[in-house]
Amino acid sequence: MLKNLFKDYVYPIAVFSGGMIGVGFLSLPYVAMRSGIWLTFLYFLVLTGLVAAINLIFAEISLKTPDYKRFPGFAKYHLGKWGGGLAFLCAIVGGIGALLAYLIVGGEFLTNIFQPLFGGNANFYTLLYFVAGATIVYLGIKVVAKVEIAVLGFLFLSLSLIFLQSFSLIKAGNIFAPDIKLNFFNLFFPYGPILFSLWGTGLIPEIEEILGVKKKKLLKKILFISTISVSIVYLLFTLLILGITGAKTTETALTGLWPFLGNGLMAISLLAGALATFTGFIMQGIILKESFVYDFKIKHWQAFVMACCTPLILFLLGFKSFIALVSLFGGLILGISGILILLMYKKIGGKNYIIYPLSLVFLLGIIYEITYFTK
Repeated sequence: MLKNLFKDYVYPIAVFSGGMIGVGFLSLPYVAMRSGIWLTFLYFLVLTGLVAAINLIFAEISLKTPDYKRFPGFAKYHLGKWGGGLAFLCAIVGGIGALLAYLIVGGEFLTNIFQPLFGGNANFYTLLYFVAGATIVYLGIKVVAKVEIAVLGFLFLSLSLIFLQSFSLIKAGNIFAPDIKLNFFNLFFPYGPILFSLWGTGLIPEIEEILGVKKKKLLKKILFISTISVSIVYLLFTLLILGITGAKTTETALTGLWPFLGNGLMAISLLAGALATFTGFIMQGIILKESFVYDFKIKHWQAFVMACCTPLILFLLGFKSFIALVSLFGGLILGISGILILLMYKKIGGKNYIIYPLSLVFLLGIIYEITYFTK
């Protein structure tokens, strides 16, 4: 009984949740500091519902699509060549953008942990992070799935230690800052980062395959539980960090804790953050690699090189702005992906009263991101 519970629920929920808890959640305290906790909380409510709906919709599409396809293959199957081409472009750009964000933050965390002890520059630790992650991406999902629960447990343990150690440092005034001055761009600023942090549709075919043919009926329940659980964890994390660091909150959250925590706990926290981003890097790399393999019949080693080496090249060329990445890719690329999912849903008989309102949200988000980054 316990074995079946683990296999049918705990294991797939851990893999899906672990894939969702990547790099995006680290931007959320900074977002709340910029836009205010109440506005951020409102975005959490709305976007958690939106993402939960999209996950359930994509699960339904996945169950009605032949196995061993990924997002571009789904779009091509249901929408034709134009849909497959646009989805492929989104998968490539979005996947590479996410991997680049993981490299930026993971390398920063490793640098903060090990540079004081061993020296070396930031690029060295980013390359170390990359080599370790790329090796597991090459080997496939079975390797990372075995350590996902341990990584999540270590992350939650470290956050609990931060809470216990720094409870007296949490100030309500830091969370409910009265002097937030909202303008047009700050008003919509939380949209992209929160959507980016919650998005996990690319993992759904992986979870379907983990469950196997006989357990596919559990897919929607697993996705719903995972999405709500991750959203709650994100909100608690945002309140914790913002309550401690307030106006000194940094873009990657944990690095702003240095003045408040001892070196030992700080090192544990940064290591937990590095591991969380590390598993996210691996999952995103596998998704992108397998999209090349399954949807475009590219050889395994070529798909691996295309998926992993491109973000490293971009990093070495100087693309290192974390918040800009999660905002742009969250609002623009995931917005287009969301609309494509809704169009696929329409093809399989989806209801218009669901499709049109959700499409409007994604469209407005796309317009905002284009306006923000071209102003």
